[in-house]
Amino acid sequence: MASQLSAPFGTWSSPITAEDIKKGALPLSALLVDPITHRFYHLEARPSEGGRITIIDTERDIDLTPSKDWNVRTGVHEYGGGASIAHGGIIYFSNLADGRVYRLKEGVNPEAVTPESKVHRFADFDVHPIHTHLLVSILEDHTVDEPSAVINTLCIINTATKTIYPLISGADFYASPKFSPDGAHLAWQQWSHPDMPWEGSHIYVADALVDFDRISLKNLVHVAGKALKVSAVCPSWANNETLVFTSDESGFINPWKYQNGTSTALFPEPVDYEFGSPGWLLQTHPYAILDEKGTLALFITTKDGRNGLDIVDLTGGSLPRTIDTPFVLIENISSLSRRAREVVFSGGKVDEGLSVVKITLDDASRASFVALKPAAVPEFSNDFVSIPRPMSLKTPNGELVHVVFYPPRNPRYLGSSVPGELPPCIVFAHGGPTAITMQNLSWTTQYFTSRGWAWLSVNYGGSSGYGREYTCRLDGNWGVVDSNDCIQAARIISSALYNLVDPKRLVIRGSSAGGYTVLGALANAPDVTTFAAGTSSFGISDLFPLEAHTHKFESRQLEKLLGGTSAQVPEVYRERSPINHADRIVAPLLILQGNIDKVVPKEQADLIYKKVETKGGIVEYKLYPGEGHGWRKAETIVDALERELGFYERVLGLRS
Repeated sequence: MASQLSAPFGTWSSPITAEDIKKGALPLSALLVDPITHRFYHLEARPSEGGRITIIDTERDIDLTPSKDWNVRTGVHEYGGGASIAHGGIIYFSNLADGRVYRLKEGVNPEAVTPESKVHRFADFDVHPIHTHLLVSILEDHTVDEPSAVINTLCIINTATKTIYPLISGADFYASPKFSPDGAHLAWQQWSHPDMPWEGSHIYVADALVDFDRISLKNLVHVAGKALKVSAVCPSWANNETLVFTSDESGFINPWKYQNGTSTALFPEPVDYEFGSPGWLLQTHPYAILDEKGTLALFITTKDGRNGLDIVDLTGGSLPRTIDTPFVLIENISSLSRRAREVVFSGGKVDEGLSVVKITLDDASRASFVALKPAAVPEFSNDFVSIPRPMSLKTPNGELVHVVFYPPRNPRYLGSSVPGELPPCIVFAHGGPTAITMQNLSWTTQYFTSRGWAWLSVNYGGSSGYGREYTCRLDGNWGVVDSNDCIQAARIISSALYNLVDPKRLVIRGSSAGGYTVLGALANAPDVTTFAAGTSSFGISDLFPLEAHTHKFESRQLEKLLGGTSAQVPEVYRERSPINHADRIVAPLLILQGNIDKVVPKEQADLIYKKVETKGGIVEYKLYPGEGHGWRKAETIVDALERELGFYERVLGLRS
């Protein structure tokens, strides 16, 4: 083995490149399981093909939509999700380019089953189990393409006649329509402004009557949920009599059931960890039914900042049983075979990327895991991987802030050649703001840690995964709590108590809501000198136009985050907008933005760039053509990461 080197932190040579990150991870966005044939598929992003998403037969590794004309995505809620479903050997999918739904049979070109329309978007499908040519779907109508005028309903798609007709309307949003196994009932989720689905959401059940190839609903029953107070979400049928869902009535997301006209919690007492996550994307149920009778389910849990798996008895009255698992990120869970008690999911480890995994549980609920599509194997050793260290830090005001720390790691280096030197540190603020940074392997994180940087992911107050009370810390306090938690966390780990990083070389990065947190820490905070530099990717700089122009799904979210509308509390909007404090930005700032972003329009980036530049600040701005809210193109992914690293190296003087 070659002798180890020493060099200043932040200057180490690393084999992990931006090109590796672009091509190395399994770009999986969803799993599909056909409940009839038990075949399974996954949706795979193709950065090298403009970021389009294609359908892959997982077992045979066959691309079923190879033409670049197909992009299996939906624009519903702008964030999408729920763009496809498999049933009886047929896959139905939404094509982003024209918004239409297509029927796909292997060996046959996809065929449109919805009328041509430039204003309709579809998502979150379910197939009627008896009349399989009938699909229920979300229909988002952009006839008037303004947030207040977009209309969301549930509709029926008749794939035989290639027509659509309305099923139910009245709420602002719908999700998770699910037919019972006998097709006699339909359950769904709905909510209205100003709630987001994780704040106040309702579940309903109705009789589903089929007459002359049409479905109508009778005898609607409210199952659970309360506006502004209780989020009841993710309904799914265990059998014809039992509807499973989750509710955060106890303060944590726990499993419930609806049976014989009554909704009850499945546990004898509330369990103080989460059995679900915020519904930013459609069709993201946190559980799969395990057995043919519908008496057991396997739930994804979130505890201590990482995912796990619990078996839940759907007959009720007993506490969950936790399964030992090597995975810390678990998503896209689906039943593969209820007879064999097989479930598939996508899972990531602290030192391994995303895999498609099958778990089988025997009669004693012992679990075995098999990787059906293993994680991509990098061309370099796992010795380069920095292992996460979760911590809960107490801030000066007595609040806890949950963080994940990654120390510099590179087997070629013993450490720094500078005596007593501490590493520079990336402080990462996630988006949402109601999201969480998990502890699974991120090659972006390793890109920096392998070069001698430390990395600190901050799950600031307002993050999900720690219960409703922690999430609600941000109510009325967005732009204050998030930025302050990032500042305090950075100061604490660089203080004498921890002495992990160099307090003079802290930089902060974030995207979307995280970008707003970055700008707030650099412009709005009482002390704007904590960070030596910052990168805001599609971040918010002015709250007034955000309220006026952002998309429907989030158009009323600011009312809770800021304590009212701009008309009700204009002083809060004014005070919390970084654009109004741009003259206080003393740290060099890098701004990255997509030019077709409808969630945070590019004008937000234009404004803060011009303001900082006019005031004589150090600011760089890169606008990426054809990119929306997040990077999908290969060339953008590479350029953004290399540009960010180069920016830090210049402003911190790490490279001559």
